[in-house]
Amino acid sequence: MPHPTATLYSVLRLLLALIVLNALLAFGNLWPGAWPRPEARLSVDLFAGLLALVLWARGRGAVSARVTGIVAALASLWVLLHYIDVTIPALLGRPVNAWWDGRHLWQLARMGGEFAAGWQIAAVLLAACAGLALLFTLVRACVNALAAAAARPRWQLPLAALGSAVLLTHGAASVAHPDLQRMFAPPVGTMVAAQASLLSRALSRSAGERQLGPGPTFDGDIAALGGGDVFVLFAEAYGAITLDRPELAAALADRRSALQQALDAGGRQVVSARVTSPTFGGASWLAHAALLSGIDTHDPDDYALLLTTQRPTLVSHFAQHGYRTIGWMPGLQRPWPEGAFYGFDRLADADNTGYAGLPFGYWRIPDQVSIALLQQQELNRTADATGDAAGLRTVSLRGAESSMPRFIVFPTLTTHAPFRPVPPYLADPQRLLAADAFSDEDVSRALTAPVSWTDPTPAYIDAMHYQFDWLTRWLREEAPRHMLLVVIGDHQPIGGVTGPGASWDVPVHVIGTDQALLARLEEAGFRRGLQPDVTAIGPMHGLTQTLIDAFAGDFSRRNARTP
Repeated sequence: MPHPTATLYSVLRLLLALIVLNALLAFGNLWPGAWPRPEARLSVDLFAGLLALVLWARGRGAVSARVTGIVAALASLWVLLHYIDVTIPALLGRPVNAWWDGRHLWQLARMGGEFAAGWQIAAVLLAACAGLALLFTLVRACVNALAAAAARPRWQLPLAALGSAVLLTHGAASVAHPDLQRMFAPPVGTMVAAQASLLSRALSRSAGERQLGPGPTFDGDIAALGGGDVFVLFAEAYGAITLDRPELAAALADRRSALQQALDAGGRQVVSARVTSPTFGGASWLAHAALLSGIDTHDPDDYALLLTTQRPTLVSHFAQHGYRTIGWMPGLQRPWPEGAFYGFDRLADADNTGYAGLPFGYWRIPDQVSIALLQQQELNRTADATGDAAGLRTVSLRGAESSMPRFIVFPTLTTHAPFRPVPPYLADPQRLLAADAFSDEDVSRALTAPVSWTDPTPAYIDAMHYQFDWLTRWLREEAPRHMLLVVIGDHQPIGGVTGPGASWDVPVHVIGTDQALLARLEEAGFRRGLQPDVTAIGPMHGLTQTLIDAFAGDFSRRNARTP
């Protein structure tokens, strides 16, 4: 018979192992940062693993060191996956997505590295390695304690009963008592299964186009535009939270007022609405595709599938009606072969917009400079040489190409999380085109501004001020008089700005001089001014058909079409 002291030690060792492992697999998030928060919940994964160890020991008589090592490695991985599962929603405001987040992990790491010195990056990597080693050591000690208990014949039945009771209670709560689910941490196994399914669908093209469903009807003309330029500006992280959160609305009130004054002075009018973005806090490309194609892209698998098709888009629609189509995308810093789906006449990435100045962080090119370069190369419509006094690389527009109306898509960058660095705003547009527009001190000052993932709101406000400032100046001084400008947020900012439970709504403003065209949009749910209604008029992909209908010359026929 075991000595009572030894038995007590074994019981305490088992209880401590269960408590430690449960804490590692059931913590929550100390919103809105990256730190975990202890929570009094049970881990279904832990008790499922305990039951599996008992069954293994029951059949094998013992649990070998090799098996406990494998189980400890899997358990450590499970802890890391649980951390990702509870942290990503707090930081980005959306669940983790293995397909897209995994593909862009390196870009995210590079972006984060822009704000740290080399020794700081090395210190973080060393700390991460030490932390992983410590985690594995701790988890292995706990797994050894569970394995030793599971190998005791007298303990197998109570341990199996404990594991089964937790699993059955969780299952019953899922079906009959949803409130009891608060007792349990989100199972990592469920997340892994969901991500595996997502990856399987993303890698398979067997579903075909039928998975995407019907799209808009691109069968009309665009006569209502009268041959004017059309500019779709995706304002990065411009969410409805800028209207709904009093702190943000107040901070941006004077900028909105200045923008409205610039519109009034230029004889322009604006109508506004809200639409629901297919994404939140990131994955901007889903929003771009939703508006340009009119396809619901909230599922990344559908987005990936869409780019393999020949579906019509607003880009092809305008090209068919004699427009020069331009994708002005300085955020592209690597090859994007799938972008051929859109068929832009010109796709300008970070390397061929002509920026010759100093880089500002990961995104390199300030938005104010991007719009100045776009103005010079595409909107001034002057046949230009391939270089100028400032050493800029520009695009020659000759013959019919120089007189064609433009359809332009420009996703902005400076307001991208973590909303740093914010370049200095320059009032002189000509200075923006010079290679020495920004000094080393300008860049250093912007790069050393504090970055915080736990309190990002002040930086977000600074970035939004910058965005409103350059847009207001451009509309007041340079934008083509009869251009139709669609300014639309791609998604809400990250969860650290919005807070929990925020909607996925974003503002959309349509700015122009044609009162009849804007009146058509009012009939579709827009309202005059920069303040939209509090209710979204529909999903972002539904706005595509609304715009197509508004642009058509025979609006009465299209407006009468049966949905």
